[in-house]
Amino acid sequence: MAAPTVLSESVLTCPACGHAAAETMPADACLWFYRCRSCGITLRPRVGDCCVFCSFGSVPCPPVQAGGCASC
Repeated sequence: MAAPTVLSESVLTCPACGHAAAETMPADACLWFYRCRSCGITLRPRVGDCCVFCSFGSVPCPPVQAGGCASC
């Protein structure tokens, strides 16, 4: 069976202002903080999520896409 395709880009959408920005995700790590380019708030993962991409992104982070998140 072939390995799943892991996407490297996700669109983060700010829950405060709705601004959306395409961002490249780190391949082997979780991103815990992200500052919105529009309103300036710092996004943090929701409880139970490993990173901001899993909470606010269009695609979960690469470690989760690959089947788990060892850094959580």
